[in-house]
Amino acid sequence: MNQPTTLARLLDEMDSGQHKAAELLESCFERIDADDDTNAQIYTRRFDRTARAEADAIDRQREAGLAGGQLAGLPIALKALFDVKGEITHAGSRGWQAPAQTDALIVSRLRREGAVITGHTNMTEFAYSGVGLNPHYGTPDNPLAPGRIPGGSSSGAAVAVARGMAAGAIGTDTGGSVRIPAAFCGLVGFKPSQSRVPRDGTFPLSDSLDSIGPIAPTVDCCARLDGVLSGRQFQPLRPLSLKGMRFVVPTDYMLDDLDNTVAQAFGCSLNRLRDAGANIIEAPAPVLAAIPELMEGGGFTAAESYFVHRQSLADHGDQYDPRVRSRIERGADITAADYLELCRRRQQRKQEADEWLQDYDGLLAPTVPVVPPRFEELTADEDYARLNLLILRNPTVANMLDLCSITLPNHKPGYLPGGLMLIGRNGTDDTLLRLAQAVEQVL
Repeated sequence: MNQPTTLARLLDEMDSGQHKAAELLESCFERIDADDDTNAQIYTRRFDRTARAEADAIDRQREAGLAGGQLAGLPIALKALFDVKGEITHAGSRGWQAPAQTDALIVSRLRREGAVITGHTNMTEFAYSGVGLNPHYGTPDNPLAPGRIPGGSSSGAAVAVARGMAAGAIGTDTGGSVRIPAAFCGLVGFKPSQSRVPRDGTFPLSDSLDSIGPIAPTVDCCARLDGVLSGRQFQPLRPLSLKGMRFVVPTDYMLDDLDNTVAQAFGCSLNRLRDAGANIIEAPAPVLAAIPELMEGGGFTAAESYFVHRQSLADHGDQYDPRVRSRIERGADITAADYLELCRRRQQRKQEADEWLQDYDGLLAPTVPVVPPRFEELTADEDYARLNLLILRNPTVANMLDLCSITLPNHKPGYLPGGLMLIGRNGTDDTLLRLAQAVEQVL
């Protein structure tokens, strides 16, 4: 498996006897052996022994004519913040050393449906940035644009899928950390409504904003993985016509400061949707203008991550990435009264957003306002801070307002990627996936 292949095709090939799960896994390991770099790791830990045992068990089940589950034999990678029994959930750091006692709930669900867990993938330390840099394990190069960042924080997850080192990967999304690397690596990334996928056994960044979602080659692939993560039986996405669908494009906030490549790709995408019969309504979105007030002083992420890390910072704060540590420490200045006021404001904005979105079938925006920056553009701390905030700006909307959202590739061959993002109301995940598949077919 040298290039991203759909999960449906891989399952069909294994069911027909064209390939075995063990062969599929070995092809992933061969790619890792050939292309992973110890100075810029894609995987920080491979689970060779258990993965081979899982793949062999699936092959024996198939040979015996037994059903092996919805993901039987598919090699799936995990961001290094999901507990895997016996492995260290380091979350991109060097400070955590205790092995997990049990699997995270989503890992149990993946195993139960026959997924072959290939390993833990690299990430921004504690998932606290959208660019994907990691000084401890190095940062994998962008597979579509060498010399540029892969996006984060689920950097290794997206790169592993794009380079054929896994059929799909699971990440977390607190401000875009599934959708940003998916967009920068030319893949699909789905952030569900937060309550859809349980987070037991997941290292937290922000309890208010964290969501768990898949990165994979297509919408159908993401829907299959989401079905397992959310404890649902996957049903093929029923076709949906875009004719007459109403999509709102905010004329402010999410379209500010687009670079030319992203603006052109977004404009082409809107034209294709219009040609397919969709109504594109450009309108101001006052509720979005209130998003920055929810992030003042670091907002939920700083307050809630400081709660998690305050003792560790005191014990071994010198082991933290200084760029991550400084942002976590901002939470020390947020009082209980500040935090409760933040919760009140967020609840109000969520209600306003839900009422506003009731008039539309979805919101469309560029996933990221800029193409992947070159690594050297992030050398200076002030440039890192500016670009990180800009890259996080659009996807964070769905986290702050607890909406579901998905990014789709929309770049032309040979052009740098940026992604088209579709956002739906909280709890409309199934409809959003159907819409996304219809959009995917016209892009």
